[in-house]
Amino acid sequence: MAAMEQTREAGPILPNLAACLSDAATEAEAVFARAKSRLASKIMAGGKLAADVLDREQHAAHALAWLATYASTIRELARYGERLGDENRFGEIERLTAQIAAGEYLNQILGGIPMNQGEWARPGDLGLTQADVARLAANPLHALGNSAEVRARFVALMVAGQSADSGLDATLAEMRGTMARFVADKVAPHAHGWHLANAYVPMQIVEELADLGVFALTLPEEFGGLGLSKESMCVVSEELSRGWIAVGSLGTRAEIACELILCGGTEEQKHKWLPKIASGEILPTAVFTEPNTGSDLGSLSTRAVRDGDIYKVTGNKTWITHPVRADVMTLLVRTNPNETGYRGLSMFLAEKPRGSDANPFPAAGMSGSEIEVLGYRGMKEYEIRFDDFAVKAENLLGGLEGQGFKQLMQTFESARIQTAARAVGVAQNAMDLGLQYAMDRTQFGKAIVNFPRIAGKLAMMAAEIMAARQLTFHAAREKDAGRRCDLEAGMAKLLAARVAWAAADNALQIHGGNGFALEYQISRVLCDARILSIFEGAAEIQAQVIARRLLEGGN
Repeated sequence: MAAMEQTREAGPILPNLAACLSDAATEAEAVFARAKSRLASKIMAGGKLAADVLDREQHAAHALAWLATYASTIRELARYGERLGDENRFGEIERLTAQIAAGEYLNQILGGIPMNQGEWARPGDLGLTQADVARLAANPLHALGNSAEVRARFVALMVAGQSADSGLDATLAEMRGTMARFVADKVAPHAHGWHLANAYVPMQIVEELADLGVFALTLPEEFGGLGLSKESMCVVSEELSRGWIAVGSLGTRAEIACELILCGGTEEQKHKWLPKIASGEILPTAVFTEPNTGSDLGSLSTRAVRDGDIYKVTGNKTWITHPVRADVMTLLVRTNPNETGYRGLSMFLAEKPRGSDANPFPAAGMSGSEIEVLGYRGMKEYEIRFDDFAVKAENLLGGLEGQGFKQLMQTFESARIQTAARAVGVAQNAMDLGLQYAMDRTQFGKAIVNFPRIAGKLAMMAAEIMAARQLTFHAAREKDAGRRCDLEAGMAKLLAARVAWAAADNALQIHGGNGFALEYQISRVLCDARILSIFEGAAEIQAQVIARRLLEGGN
């Protein structure tokens, strides 16, 4: 801890920054505990949480979820500083990053956390008084952490070419460098053109991703994987998404499929499918969502009826990513029509031939149409109709009906961690574009980066991106340690998605009118960022899930 003690000699950095960060984290956690207690006493009669009551008090419940997310983020910023301080890596720009992020989030806890652009989580919403937050308000980070002087110094270092150390070890840093070079060479020069043409990520890129091990990262070596950590998945997903979210998201298809098979498949299914997915020989896609159901998976109606050694599938699916070029679908259907809700759902590994734009779905009993989208292009979205589509009975995941939702739930932690990493990558891309434009664009005789309102936007982008990154790494490390981390994963996804949208929106604002022109890359990044608070659990659903876990006993 002593290694982190700082004075103002290096600039506008708080004395005893380490203590300020640690104290802020501790008091934010205490404020959360008070808020949780107040809300629980109001809505949990007899210690039980009823769904209708949670819905009625949704604003307060979601405010609690956001407060918990902020408290966790400040704690991770404190730990980030401690780790780097112990390794003599906590330099000026790292200290400024942590100070600005923690100072701003502390102020937002006190004044109002933006759940989105028009909804705020204020202390009063949770029954908190000024006395309840007094110690948090007394922390020097409140008044001095994110001052104009601090932001100005921070951006001066950014303009000079400095960027904060993310705290990766040598192996992960080398992995990030490898992916960064691949993106700079093969993705970044072409991504905007691919987006504007609504073109697929070229198969050559897909094959090179496979050669780099992107589809095999976290899979055990016995199934052809690299056996690496979820943290490595975050590093790779972020860097690829920094180039283009479509490229970063190709690995998500493999991650979801591999998690499903690894956690729920039979030994035969594991040895048949996992090595082929890891090598890129087989491209998977997830087929879960249906029209008019959205996040309500318990209402799925697509049916699978056993007919000898096959199941015949009939029904509609929508928002299916990359189905045309996929070879296998992880297909969630209802096998027992007498079971309502989740119990009658089963998961299949449904094989299909690859299609093309001219003939998207050459399989019998399968048809579909493309959903044209603002962003998140490169893989294409489809609505799919199944009409007695045949799936081999041996491809029922795990060999048992009725296990589909349980099997899917086992993938949520990894999927949300990876989505958070993708969001951080998109946010970083936005900041890169905004910073470069602000340095290049001259108005009134000077580069616009010299105007405080422009510099302030860039400072907050960089600080929030690091905060979201550290929260995402924390969730990944919890997963790697074998601990339940649905809360941590949900919080990381919730925050990172909002940070990505804010970064893209502010970077476009820095571009001014040019940002509204399709020829500028920021127009693509803005569209890509918008999906992040919708898929893999919309922000409102994510907050609802977090709130329920917190109130029912989560930390």
